[in-house]
Amino acid sequence: MISLATLVTQFLDRPGLAPKTQQSYELTLMPLLQQHGQKSVETVSRPILEAYLNSLSHLAYTTHQRHQAIIQALFNFAVEQGHLSANPIGRLSRRKPDATKQEYASDQIIRYLTPEQLQQLYRSIAPDIRLNAVVHLLHRTGARIAELLALNLEAVNLSERKFQVIGKGNKQRWCFYSEDASRALDQYLRHYRHADCEALFTAQQPLTTKVSRLSYRTIYTCWQQLTEPEPLLQDVRMHDLRHTFATERVGLMGIEELRALMGHQNIQTTLRYQKVTSGRAEVAAQNAFKLLKIGADEV
Repeated sequence: MISLATLVTQFLDRPGLAPKTQQSYELTLMPLLQQHGQKSVETVSRPILEAYLNSLSHLAYTTHQRHQAIIQALFNFAVEQGHLSANPIGRLSRRKPDATKQEYASDQIIRYLTPEQLQQLYRSIAPDIRLNAVVHLLHRTGARIAELLALNLEAVNLSERKFQVIGKGNKQRWCFYSEDASRALDQYLRHYRHADCEALFTAQQPLTTKVSRLSYRTIYTCWQQLTEPEPLLQDVRMHDLRHTFATERVGLMGIEELRALMGHQNIQTTLRYQKVTSGRAEVAAQNAFKLLKIGADEV
């Protein structure tokens, strides 16, 4: 039986895991490894893991949720690899938010791009026809990157500018894109896409010249190469385009319509974006007071 430390190494070395995600998982699992890394996986029991998670009660609610989710994913991986017959913390209840500490279930930081960041992003990716099409579709549809990469060309209605994806919970939903995204996609289809593959987004292996579906690792590498040199785009993720899509549309449509476009199962997930827009409105209002030089005595 392998040790917990060896299991974590295998978990982090999985193909398709983005470098930053890998680093984040490693940092999250490090305290667990310091305490139990030398133990065999089968001896790391539910009581041990429950006690460990309870010892993290000082962490913020969302941080604690992240720790538990990653540990559960780790032991799901152990089951998939045949190291365990069942996940020792499967169906373990999550810690509840503490309202006295202003913790809420939807209190998750939503990262979205500012208009200045969007302008810089589109300038930076313009030389890469394929990435330009991917970014336009992510930003204009709110689709997840995994949903987009799973698309086949035949699934896209080019004339009506829409396609159907299979999201979380194996549920289908329609995504609709704009004219500028249509132009970016058309340019990619005419000048870049490999015709001998069913996937919408394709890639050719440099050594074997084999054509296959574009992988997350490949598109992530292209993204990093073009965005990292720009200070304004530091730490911007492709997934942030989905959040940007939602924050741009809050107030322009009903919350149920936005929920349908985002593919959220829980309406509370969609309502987070109203909170973000309200926060942005407050900041804008305060900035306006400063620009107008309105003080407390100017009534």
